[in-house]
Amino acid sequence: MEPLLKVTGLQKHFPIRKGLLQRQSGAVKAVDGLDFEVYPGETLGIVGESGCGKSTMGRLITRLLEPTGGTVEFQGKDISHLGVSGMRPFRRDIQMIFQDPYGSLNPRHTVGTIVSAPFRLQGVEPEGGVKKEVQRLLGLVGLNPEHYNRYPHEFSGGQRQRIGIARALALKPKLVVADEPVSALDVSIQAQVVNLLDDLQDELGLTYVFIAHDLSVVRHVSDRIAVMYLGKIVELADRKSLYEAPMHPYTRALMSAVPVPDPRRRGVKSERILLNGDVPSPIAPPPGCRFHTRCWKATEVCKTQEPPLLELRPGQRVACHHPENAEGVTVPGTRESVEITKRPEPTTPAATGTEASAGTETPVKAEASVGSVAEVPTGVETSAKAELPVGSVAEVPTGVETPVKAELPVGSVAEVPTGVETPVKAEASVGAVAEASAGTETPAKAEKPAGAEAATGPEASAATDGPAGTGPEGKASAETDGPAEAAGPAAEGDAPKA
Repeated sequence: MEPLLKVTGLQKHFPIRKGLLQRQSGAVKAVDGLDFEVYPGETLGIVGESGCGKSTMGRLITRLLEPTGGTVEFQGKDISHLGVSGMRPFRRDIQMIFQDPYGSLNPRHTVGTIVSAPFRLQGVEPEGGVKKEVQRLLGLVGLNPEHYNRYPHEFSGGQRQRIGIARALALKPKLVVADEPVSALDVSIQAQVVNLLDDLQDELGLTYVFIAHDLSVVRHVSDRIAVMYLGKIVELADRKSLYEAPMHPYTRALMSAVPVPDPRRRGVKSERILLNGDVPSPIAPPPGCRFHTRCWKATEVCKTQEPPLLELRPGQRVACHHPENAEGVTVPGTRESVEITKRPEPTTPAATGTEASAGTETPVKAEASVGSVAEVPTGVETSAKAELPVGSVAEVPTGVETPVKAELPVGSVAEVPTGVETPVKAEASVGAVAEASAGTETPAKAEKPAGAEAATGPEASAATDGPAGTGPEGKASAETDGPAEAAGPAAEGDAPKA
């Protein structure tokens, strides 16, 4: 089924201007990258805290606001930047029910004038006349048709909201954006308006985008629900999955605040998740995951990398590095790349991430995470350049002839097994130690920065044929089986004679 409405990367940044020349000094990122679809005949609920961008998103969909970025497609046509004349044909199919029933009606106009305004603006002459059609609409939303000549101040809050609903339904639209239509009403009136919207959807085949912050109302009317936080959607799922097994920590915290009307739970203390701190400013949202400043599961990756909105279960998309209720779900993790290149020889190349068997000559590009070990099988001749994170170990099996250039960070150790003949050039950071196992014949050239230590003792004195002399610069020269060159910051070559 093709979506009736498709939103991709929708953004709205309100500029902040200061000074005499009104230069822009910043922007309020009210909506910052939304992606979702609405299908014909369904109700998509939008929930979130006050100030998260729900109402701004609704005004962008109906093109009452010009988007800063992204696209809004209605029935396959991009309406993101259409002008007044270009949007006129779409106004019949896209209508909005506003949040404030007191401020959305002109107090100087009668009810008949307010409800009949869409017919005049679109040049539509309904069958039987405008007055008859307006009276029919008033009866449809539960008002007396005799109220045609009354003014808005003569009605209660629930009745005014019904007038706004009648105006939105005048041109028989395909999509209705309801911006918190029951938030300003009493509980009994809320139930009447919600039931009215359900009945009209069944009778007229309407599609709703229902914006609210009352999770109980949203659960009653919605087929799918999107949870917004600080201008972004953090979770999008069907009603059953979202309420029974929420995956985002923010969604779980919202669900814990909903009272459960169950007499059997009397005296049972519910698990209430209290979030610390306030919602960050949309002027300067935090880096990485925007919820990490209040999340009890936040780690370092949450502070640096923004999680994408991924489908972890069928029909349930979540933007979180550490989702809740994720048993049996594979969450894509962060990986670091380590490139290993082979000297140019005409042999069969191997694919990325495959293992090389003994005797093969293979250029390999591997991805290794922090703390992992890069292994090379026996008999593989490989020229490698590896960038190893802190705490990683590069292991070379016995019998491998491998000219290696390793860049070792602080605290890393390069280990060479016994019997390996390996010309090594190591660039050691401050505090790093280069260790050679016993019996290793290794002509080495070490470039040691200031403060680095050359290991002495069993690791360095093994297989030494002669005594070690100490030069006047504090450098030790040893007679070993192979020539050794020490390049330090103060001197190069052998130690000077006394």
